[in-house]
Order: sequence, then C-alpha cells, then structure tokens
Amino acid sequence: MILFFLTSGLFLGWSLGANDASNVFASAVGSKMITFRRAAIIASLFVILGAVIQGAGASGTLGKLGSVNAIGGSFTVALAAAITVYMMTRLSLPVSTTQAIVGAIIGWNLFTGNRTDASTLTKIVTTWISGPVLGAIFAILLYMLIRRIKRKSGIHLIIFESYIKTGLIIVGAFGAYSLGANNIANVMGVFVPAFSLDDLNLGIFSLSSAQQLFLLGGLAIAAGILTYSKKVMETVGTGIISLSSEAALVVVLAQALVLFIFSSSSLSDLLVKAGLPRIPLVPVSSSQVIVGSVIGIGLYKGAGNINFRILGEIATGWISTPVIAGVLSFFSLFFVKNIFNIDIGTKVVETGLAETVSKPWNVSEVMKYVILAVIAAGIITVVYFYLLERKKKSEFRRSEQRFWKYIK
Repeated sequence: MILFFLTSGLFLGWSLGANDASNVFASAVGSKMITFRRAAIIASLFVILGAVIQGAGASGTLGKLGSVNAIGGSFTVALAAAITVYMMTRLSLPVSTTQAIVGAIIGWNLFTGNRTDASTLTKIVTTWISGPVLGAIFAILLYMLIRRIKRKSGIHLIIFESYIKTGLIIVGAFGAYSLGANNIANVMGVFVPAFSLDDLNLGIFSLSSAQQLFLLGGLAIAAGILTYSKKVMETVGTGIISLSSEAALVVVLAQALVLFIFSSSSLSDLLVKAGLPRIPLVPVSSSQVIVGSVIGIGLYKGAGNINFRILGEIATGWISTPVIAGVLSFFSLFFVKNIFNIDIGTKVVETGLAETVSKPWNVSEVMKYVILAVIAAGIITVVYFYLLERKKKSEFRRSEQRFWKYIK
C-alpha cells in the first residue's frame, strides 16, 4: 500500500519530464542541430545522475515550506501538482512544476491548519522572478562572447557548426544534470518527511532513503522525456523566437548555469566562506529560466523578433498554475480524508519536526527489488532508443546512396 502512494510522485516526475525537462534540449532540437531521440536519451541519463547525486539541497528548502507528515498527504499533494502540470502540457504550455508543487503544498497547509513559512515562500517566489532575469542576462553575455569568438577566430562556418553541435550535446548533458539536481525536489520532496527506508547497498555504492526516492523520481522524469516531451520542445524551441545554432547553445548553457547555482550547496558554502551572502537552495522553474534565456536573445536581437502572443499564453500558464494546484490539492485532501478515510497529515507540533511513518518490515526489501527492476527497464529503454537512432541513420545512408546511384 505504501508503494502505491508513490505513484502520484512518479506521475508528477513523468509530467515534469514531459514538460520542464524537455526545455534542456528544446532550443537544440528546435534549431535542427540534434534529433529529438538523441536529445531525449542524453537528457534522461543525466537527469537521473543529477537527481541522485545533488538532489538533497533544494529538497530541504521545499520541506520548510510545508512538512507533509503523512504518506496519504504526500500522495494527494503530488497528485494535485501532477494533474495540473499534465493539463498544461496537454495545452503545449511550458509551465512551472515548481509553481505547481508549491501551490499544492500551500493547499495542504491550509487544509491541515499548518502555517506557510513566509520566509521560505518569499525565497521561492523571488526565484520565479530572478531565475528568468538571470537566464536572460547569462544568455545575452554568453551570446555576445560566442559571436565575438566566432568573429575573431575566423573559423570556417562548417567547422564552427560542428563545434556548436558538440557543444549542444555537452551543455545539454550539463543542463539535464542541473535539472535533476534542482527539480527532483518538486517530484519527491513531499515524500521525504513521510517516507523512511533502510539504506540500500548496491555493492558499488549505497543509497540513503532520500536518494532512493530521488532515483525513482529521476527515472520517472526520464520516462516523461522519452515518451511525451516533443510537443513542448517544439513550442519553446521555435514558437517564441527562431534560434540560430549558437543562440541555441547559449540558451541551454544559461539555463543550466542558473539551475546549477540554485542547487549547489558546495557553491553556496564557498560564497559564505568568502564573506558573501548564501545562495538560497530552492527548486527553480526550468521553464521560466529557459523562456527568460530565449527572451534575452530576442531582446539582444531586437524586440520585434519575439512572438508576444505565445509569450502571453505562457505567462498566463505561470500565473494560473499555483492557483489551480492549490485549489485542486485542498479539495482532493478533503475527498481523500473523508471518503477513503486516509490519513493526510496533521498540524505540525511546535518543534517543527515531522513524524515519520512507521513502515512494514518488508517495505525496504520490496523497494530494493523495485529499484533494481526499474533501473534494468530504464537501461533496456535507453538501449532500444539508441538502436532506433542507429537504424534511422543507417536507413538514411542507404537511401542517400540509392539516390546518388540513380542520378549517375
């Protein structure tokens, strides 16, 4: 039964992969520099690594906003956020999963009578503004730098484009890693206070309770990328502004840098040691940052290049997402508690410590086999997509050879 409650988090992860994670390679796919299939495989692998290795930082901040102290509540909150993101994805709008989960947590706070921490909420909401702004600034500076390098170096256009293609793959992998590190808190953060597992030793390395949840969430994100992210990639990659190859590289790198900055505890600690303010470790919306980066390029080229109609539709989605998720969460909690008589959590005691749910003796053992089975399925899926890509290339070469043979 406890494993069933995780399904809403996995659904949310799938929704994030279908919507937010697609932004990592949207500009590259939109500019025709990388095929969707190759982009999906690379993004899937690195988003999982980022989630497991560096996912704890932003998750801690999200837990301060509202510590959901029952698995039934975690399930309902994640489900409300996932349904909201899924609805927006159906409309091909790159909405914020961060906004959806924040709205859903506030809905839980209101229903259970818990106080929403104003300081934490301010930090998170501030990044909804600073994230796109930083993305735009980084994009403009990087775009100016690359154009200067291109102009001064005198590299042949064909060689330059090959360098750009390689760069898109590298920064795309970095962007996917940063996305997993930052946004896994949106997917599994609400389960961490209410879900306790024994450490899982896989021989080469071991995974803590939180890392096991992050691994499952990362795999769910990867599934969303592989199965349902193409539409949103096309909306962001070509709908707002038509991007050149170097602009596509800049947008991906700018987005990756912003997400990495807001999820790196090491960088935050380094700034404190240097006497500078600490960087808030909060989940940042990759959709907002990528759109901000694209707008930055558009402003640099001239505002006339920007499609303000599509931009207005995206902004409407950003405003409505937390409201819809909060309302849906509130009424879903009422339904789950009173119809199914499931514990959705209570008001947190003055110590602020959430109660962990006692687990049956075999849950950790079951999770071990679940994780191993899902990892195996993920590897098989990636290999399958890779073979499809190879087959497609081989068929293209054969058709090209037949064409030239026919011409001769």
